Amino acid sequence: MSLPAKPTIYVVDDDADVLGSLRFLLESDGFNVRTFRNGSALLNAVRSTGVDCFVIDYKMPDMNGIDLARRLRNRDMVAPIILITGYPDENIAARAAAAGVHDVLLKPLLDESLVTRIRGAIQDGQAAAGTGH
Repeated sequence: MSLPAKPTIYVVDDDADVLGSLRFLLESDGFNVRTFRNGSALLNAVRSTGVDCFVIDYKMPDMNGIDLARRLRNRDMVAPIILITGYPDENIAARAAAAGVHDVLLKPLLDESLVTRIRGAIQDGQAAAGTGH
Protein backbone atom coordinates (compact mmCIF):
# COMPACT_ATOMS: atom_id res chain seq x y z
CA MET A 1 0.00 0.00 0.00
CA SER A 2 1.45 3.35 -1.01
CA LEU A 3 0.44 6.84 -0.03
CA PRO A 4 -1.46 9.02 -2.49
CA ALA A 5 0.84 11.15 -4.63
CA LYS A 6 0.48 14.26 -2.45
CA PRO A 7 -1.57 13.85 0.71
CA THR A 8 -3.41 16.99 1.83
CA ILE A 9 -2.82 18.16 5.38
CA TYR A 10 -4.93 20.85 7.08
CA VAL A 11 -2.95 22.66 9.79
CA VAL A 12 -4.62 24.87 12.42
CA ASP A 13 -2.59 27.09 14.76
CA ASP A 14 -3.17 30.63 15.97
CA ASP A 15 0.58 31.37 15.87
CA ALA A 16 1.59 32.56 12.38
CA ASP A 17 5.24 31.57 12.94
CA VAL A 18 4.27 28.02 13.86
CA LEU A 19 1.96 27.82 10.84
CA GLY A 20 4.73 29.03 8.57
CA SER A 21 7.28 26.56 9.87
CA LEU A 22 4.82 23.64 9.76
CA ARG A 23 3.85 24.56 6.19
CA PHE A 24 7.53 24.66 5.18
CA LEU A 25 8.28 21.36 6.91
CA LEU A 26 5.31 19.51 5.43
CA GLU A 27 5.58 20.96 1.91
CA SER A 28 9.29 20.09 1.91
CA ASP A 29 8.25 16.54 2.68
CA GLY A 30 5.85 16.37 -0.25
CA PHE A 31 2.48 17.23 1.31
CA ASN A 32 -0.16 19.66 0.07
CA VAL A 33 -0.78 22.01 3.01
CA ARG A 34 -3.66 24.33 3.85
CA THR A 35 -3.25 26.48 6.93
CA PHE A 36 -5.84 28.09 9.18
CA ARG A 37 -5.43 30.59 12.03
CA ASN A 38 -8.37 29.25 14.06
CA GLY A 39 -10.92 26.47 14.30
CA SER A 40 -13.76 28.53 12.85
CA ALA A 41 -11.79 29.20 9.66
CA LEU A 42 -11.13 25.48 9.30
CA LEU A 43 -14.75 24.53 9.92
CA ASN A 44 -15.88 27.07 7.31
CA ALA A 45 -13.46 25.69 4.71
CA VAL A 46 -13.46 21.95 5.30
CA ARG A 47 -15.42 19.47 3.22
CA SER A 48 -15.94 15.82 3.99
CA THR A 49 -13.41 14.68 1.38
CA GLY A 50 -10.01 15.81 0.21
CA VAL A 51 -8.29 15.95 3.59
CA ASP A 52 -5.83 13.19 4.47
CA CYS A 53 -4.88 14.42 7.94
CA PHE A 54 -5.51 17.31 10.34
CA VAL A 55 -2.77 18.84 12.50
CA ILE A 56 -4.47 20.94 15.17
CA ASP A 57 -3.00 23.12 17.89
CA TYR A 58 -4.52 22.53 21.32
CA LYS A 59 -4.51 26.05 22.76
CA MET A 60 -6.27 28.59 20.53
CA PRO A 61 -8.44 31.58 21.41
CA ASP A 62 -11.73 30.67 19.71
CA MET A 63 -11.93 26.96 20.55
CA ASN A 64 -9.34 24.49 21.74
CA GLY A 65 -8.07 21.65 19.60
CA ILE A 66 -10.09 19.00 21.41
CA ASP A 67 -13.33 20.93 20.84
CA LEU A 68 -12.36 21.35 17.19
CA ALA A 69 -11.61 17.62 16.87
CA ARG A 70 -15.02 16.82 18.38
CA ARG A 71 -16.73 19.15 15.90
CA LEU A 72 -14.90 17.54 12.98
CA ARG A 73 -15.96 14.07 14.16
CA ASN A 74 -19.55 15.30 14.57
CA ARG A 75 -19.41 16.23 10.87
CA ASP A 76 -18.34 12.67 10.04
CA MET A 77 -14.80 13.72 9.15
CA VAL A 78 -12.79 10.50 9.21
CA ALA A 79 -9.29 11.82 8.42
CA PRO A 80 -6.87 11.29 11.31
CA ILE A 81 -6.32 14.20 13.69
CA ILE A 82 -2.95 14.92 15.30
CA LEU A 83 -3.11 17.35 18.21
CA ILE A 84 -0.03 19.46 18.90
CA THR A 85 0.43 21.23 22.20
CA GLY A 86 2.96 23.24 24.12
CA TYR A 87 0.97 22.69 27.31
CA PRO A 88 1.40 19.08 28.37
CA ASP A 89 -0.86 17.73 31.06
CA GLU A 90 -1.67 14.17 31.94
CA ASN A 91 -5.36 14.51 31.06
CA ILE A 92 -4.89 15.80 27.55
CA ALA A 93 -4.18 12.43 25.90
CA ALA A 94 -7.30 10.82 27.38
CA ARG A 95 -9.50 13.81 26.50
CA ALA A 96 -8.02 13.93 23.00
CA ALA A 97 -8.59 10.21 22.44
CA ALA A 98 -12.20 10.55 23.59
CA ALA A 99 -12.67 13.30 20.99
CA GLY A 100 -11.33 11.07 18.20
CA VAL A 101 -7.75 12.34 18.08
CA HIS A 102 -5.25 9.85 16.61
CA ASP A 103 -2.10 11.20 18.26
CA VAL A 104 -0.81 13.97 20.55
CA LEU A 105 2.61 15.57 19.99
CA LEU A 106 4.43 18.12 22.13
CA LYS A 107 5.78 21.34 20.68
CA PRO A 108 8.45 22.21 19.82
CA LEU A 109 9.57 18.64 19.16
CA LEU A 110 7.69 18.38 15.90
CA ASP A 111 9.89 18.26 12.78
CA GLU A 112 10.58 14.68 11.64
CA SER A 113 8.43 13.02 14.28
CA LEU A 114 5.41 14.95 12.98
CA VAL A 115 6.02 13.83 9.40
CA THR A 116 6.42 10.23 10.57
CA ARG A 117 3.22 10.41 12.64
CA ILE A 118 1.25 11.99 9.77
CA ARG A 119 2.34 9.28 7.33
CA GLY A 120 1.48 6.58 9.87
CA ALA A 121 -1.89 8.15 10.64
CA ILE A 122 -2.79 8.38 6.94
CA GLN A 123 -1.84 4.74 6.41
CA ASP A 124 -3.82 3.70 9.49
CA GLY A 125 -6.80 5.71 8.22
CA GLN A 126 -6.63 4.12 4.78
CA ALA A 127 -6.38 0.66 6.28
CA ALA A 128 -9.38 1.33 8.53
CA ALA A 129 -11.38 2.70 5.60
CA GLY A 130 -10.35 -0.24 3.43
CA THR A 131 -8.90 1.98 0.72
CA GLY A 132 -5.83 0.55 -0.92
CA HIS A 133 -4.32 3.50 -2.77
